[in-house]
Amino acid sequence: MATRGIFVASDLSPLLADRGIELSSVQVWRLVTQTPERLSLPVLAALCDILDVTPAELIATKAENAAPRRTAASGGADVVDLAATVRPKRARVRPDK
Repeated sequence: MATRGIFVASDLSPLLADRGIELSSVQVWRLVTQTPERLSLPVLAALCDILDVTPAELIATKAENAAPRRTAASGGADVVDLAATVRPKRARVRPDK
């Protein structure tokens, strides 16, 4: 932002508005000061246009090895076949007396 002459978050709001992105001052401040959990593509495109950068320059990615998910083995001792073990009881309808 500083290389583009933008030194405070409030300077970013009118530039976003020029590109059709309406964010509150708090949302812009959070976008500038914190790492967003989510970011819409229109906002990302507007930021890239304003700052004259690519998305790869704005977003740091890091791949991590995830632990393999534990799944139940089919036919194992821990697997319960509900279709065979849980049977609904037949309803008995009684006429009104």
